[in-house]
Order: sequence, then structure tokens, then C-alpha cells
Amino acid sequence: MTVLPDDGLSLAAEFPDATHEQWQRLVEGVLRKSGKEVSGEAAEDALSTTLEDGLITRPLYTARPDGDGPDTGFPGFAPFVRGGTPAGTGTSGWDVRQRFTGSDPVRINEAALADLENGTTSLWLTIGRGGLPADGLARALEGVYLDLAPVVLDSGADYADAARALLALYDGRGVAPKDARASLGIDPLGHEARTGEALDPAPAVELARETAASWPGVRALTVDALPYHEAGGSAAEELGLSLATGVAYLRTLTDAGLGIEAALGQLEFRYAATADQFLTIAKLRAARRLWARIAEACGAAEAGAQRQHAVTSPVMMTRRDPWVNMLRTTVACMAAGVGGADSVTVLPFDSELGLPDAFARRIARNTSTVLLEESHLARVIDPAGGSYYVERLTDELAEAAWEFFRTVERAGGQAAALRSGLVAERLAATWAARSKKLATRREPITGVSEFPLLSEKPVVREAAPAHPAGGLPRVRRDEAYEALRARSDAHLAATGARPRIFLAALGPAAAHTARATFASNLFQAGGIEPVHDPVSVDPETAAAAYAASGADGMAVLCSSDALYEEQAEAVAAALRAAGAGTVFLAGRPGTAGQAVDEYVFAGCDAVAVLSSVLDRMGVPGEQ
Repeated sequence: MTVLPDDGLSLAAEFPDATHEQWQRLVEGVLRKSGKEVSGEAAEDALSTTLEDGLITRPLYTARPDGDGPDTGFPGFAPFVRGGTPAGTGTSGWDVRQRFTGSDPVRINEAALADLENGTTSLWLTIGRGGLPADGLARALEGVYLDLAPVVLDSGADYADAARALLALYDGRGVAPKDARASLGIDPLGHEARTGEALDPAPAVELARETAASWPGVRALTVDALPYHEAGGSAAEELGLSLATGVAYLRTLTDAGLGIEAALGQLEFRYAATADQFLTIAKLRAARRLWARIAEACGAAEAGAQRQHAVTSPVMMTRRDPWVNMLRTTVACMAAGVGGADSVTVLPFDSELGLPDAFARRIARNTSTVLLEESHLARVIDPAGGSYYVERLTDELAEAAWEFFRTVERAGGQAAALRSGLVAERLAATWAARSKKLATRREPITGVSEFPLLSEKPVVREAAPAHPAGGLPRVRRDEAYEALRARSDAHLAATGARPRIFLAALGPAAAHTARATFASNLFQAGGIEPVHDPVSVDPETAAAAYAASGADGMAVLCSSDALYEEQAEAVAAALRAAGAGTVFLAGRPGTAGQAVDEYVFAGCDAVAVLSSVLDRMGVPGEQ
């Protein structure tokens, strides 16, 4: 008997390594069973997914054929892909930054103190129009240890007054300049993107010069990419525009006499973190690589560590079934932490409904706490580093973003690109393409376009200050479905019932369950209540069930293709005789010949179908 050495690898060593070609042949066999006759790279392409920015997610990633790729370096060293500092967030985790909106300094103070006592480590305050007045800052921060808790301002056009108020507060409370940690949040180009209003940069330059000279822990300028994300921009567009904005600020500061290293030290970057975890991880890693490249071109390679603040995406937040937002923000927070963000803001699940309540803020801050303290997510620096997929996605995203950055620079820079309409047109085209995916449910929205709950009680919150307007639009993934649901809500309020559609389930459960479930979810996404009948075994039964359903003139046949061939024509005729003005069939067009009026199927334009159905049911549209 042969005794194998106990090295844990010998058994595997008895088998030859599988090759890429062998794997492709296995894929070919699987695809052949589904009717697809493809081979080689075409088989692999059939399993690939196309993303925005021309990126493609492959089904399998291995080492690069040439064994080479861009150098990711080490954490704390250029190109900073693996982190801006040598220790990453491994010593204390990322900064848990809570956002506060509203104009009442007393309420903000109560909320801020409660959050700081329970896991929040820095405060992000909206100052000025619609937010806290600058002269209320001292009251809002009463009792806050300003040498321990960093303060971040978001003050738009009122940035000079807000910044002066904060610096004066540090002086008044005896906080030594070396101990102050803050971001003044000055972002003239971001403000212009949101409002269309150009700001005088002179006060920003003066504040940057002052903080660079006297306040080593304070950064004056923020490069906020959220306006572009919220206007429908892709990850590469968000990155490209942040680079163009950062370069514009470097030019302004160095023209005013700051050295390049001092100018780099005055910037903080803000990015959106979405529930697409791998794209978020790659985006933050690519952002650091790209900014390091710009710093290198400016002759300050070792000063090019990008300070990053990640915010869970407002675009992904839904107003219907908002509890699901907790799951989205958890994934986004995890991705931001893995991606190496220095600070992370988890937006409360009810943030799109108004002012978040204490429960929502508690869940938001505890999201980071669980990931840091229970999941130990920050104990490893760049945990996604070395993944063939993440590294390739980081590289490809960086290349796409750099190309768009060059396009903006060729157009005269960020300010010129905003004012010429280049930015708006590019983002609008991206959002139009994405809207088609949302409308066809190729990009699902859980609780909205998938598995909606018509019986849910609305979550009501106190109205929040109006968002800035006048510049780029502010889009949301749920907006088309939200408009449909609003029509249904108005109909319910006026008549006491939602619009109804009848589902005629033909044959045994095995025949109709899948398509009945599909149709039920589809119509509920538009606020239309599906009324199910007992299984229809003949036309008369179906007609009687329809007559008793209270449906608003429409019915849907749900069954297998085989039963459609046998029963669809007769059942559709019976339903029409019973008053159904339109008979749909859940299946591909042509499945039942000319027996029905319309078809609903996976990939159909759900928004268009639902809007048309509501129109024909007499449910008014938006006034």
C-alpha cells in the first residue's frame, strides 16, 4: 500500500490541469441542449454580459495570457490602487459619516449627538439654501467634540459663509488648528452641474490658501461626482467627470500660487456606491489609479493618494417597499469598504420619502458597524485585490473613464463641457439606454418592477428640503414605475378599488404557475391588481369567473404552449363575450396564432404595456 505524503496537494497533483479549451467544450455542450449551436469563443460570448461603457463581464476569468497587467503597487504607494494609506482602513475601519438635512439646528443637534454616541464618526451637514443656516452651525454642533468628530459641509452657493462659520467655531471652542478635521465641501463646478448657476471661485481659492497654510487637517474643496451619477451617468462617466473637475481645481489653485502638492492635499472626492458590488469596488480602485496618473503628470506622484468619500447611491433608492433599500445600502456599503473608501455614508432607507426618522438613521449607521465589527470587513487591506475579475474590471473601467476624461478636456475642460451641453447630452444618452433596460425589466427593481406589494402601507415622512434644481436632471431607477403606481393610487382614492385585470389560469398548476406568476408581478408593477380565477377547465368556467372578478375590461391567459394550442382560441372568445375588451396571453407573440389581442412576455416593454392598459381602463394619467 502506498502512503501519500500529507501535504494537502498530492491528490490534486494526480490529475492534469484543465485547459480553457476543455472548459469551452463543456460550455458548448450545455448551450447545445438549449438549442444554441456555438463553439469556441462564441460559446463563451453567449454567456457574457454587456455593461455600460462598453464593458463586458465574461463568465470565466483567469490569469492574463501574457501574464502581465498594470502594476497595482502596494497600499499607500503609487498608483494607490490598493489603498491610499499603508494601513488602509485596517486600524480603525472606515470613517462612518452620517448625513443631516433639515434647517432646525436643535433637531440636528439631537440627531447628531445620538448618532455620535452610537457609532457615527463624522458629520455631514447641509448648509444654506433649504438646509441649516450658517449662523445655526454653532447650535447644531453644541456638545460635539470638534477635535474628535470631523465635520463635512455641503453648502452650495453659501460655501464662503458656511466655511467661515466652521473655522470660527473651531477658534471659539479652542480647537487647535492641528487637531481640526474637516472638509469645507466647496465645489463650484458641482454646484453649477446641479443648478446651472456659476459661482465666483475667488473665495474658494482664498479659503484653500488659508487651510493649506494654517489648518493641516482641513480640506477646502470637494470633487462631488454625485450630480453626474444622479443625472444617469455611468461609472466611467462619473469617474471621467470627477477627473476633469479635479484637474480644473488643480489649475485654479496652482494658478493662485499653491504648490501642486498643497493643491492635491486640498481635494476630497465623493463617489456613489451602488448595489452592483463589483462595479463599485472597481470604480473606487480605478479612481485612485487615475488620480495617481494625473498627480504623476503634475510631477507629484507620491502626493496622488485620492481621499475618497463613498455615498450609497440615491438613484437606486425606491419609494415603494423602501425597506428593501436596507439591503441595497448594505451591499453598497460593503462594496465601498472593500473598494477602499476612506469615508462611507449609508443613506437611510427612507431618505427618498422625506426627512429620515431616528430608526432609519440607526439602521444606516449600524450597517457600517455590523460590517466592521461583526464581519471584520476592514481587517484585510484591499480584499478584492488579486481577483482576476476585479483586476480586469478595474483596468477596463479605468481605460473607459480616461477616454471620457480626455473627451471633456478636448472640449475645453469641465466648465466648458457643462456649459456647452456636452455633459448633459452624454449623460442623457446613457440614461435613455438604461431606462430601456428598466422598462423591459432586464434590470429588475425588487419591490417595484419585481415582486411588488400592492397592499403595503405607505411610509410617510416629514417633507425634506427641496433638492437643488436648474442644472442636470435628477433621475431615479423607479421613476417610470412610480408614475404608474401614482395613477393607481389616485384611482384607489377616487373609487375605493385599484384597477383590476383577470388572470385565466388554464390547466394544472404545473402548466400555468410560472406564467401566472410572471403576469401577476408584471401588472402589479403598474399598480394593477391581478384577480385569479379557479383553474379554468373550459370556456364557460372562464367566462363565469371573469364576470365575477370585477376586472376592468381585460384578461390574461396563463398556461403552457401546448394548452394554448388546445384552449386559447375558445377561452379568449368566451372572455370577450363576457365583457373583456382586450385579451392578453402570457407568452411570446404568435404562440396562440390570432386567438388573442396582445402578448406579454419576458423582455417586453413593461412600462409601455402598463401605461397603455391604465389608459384603456380609464385611469387618468398625471395632471
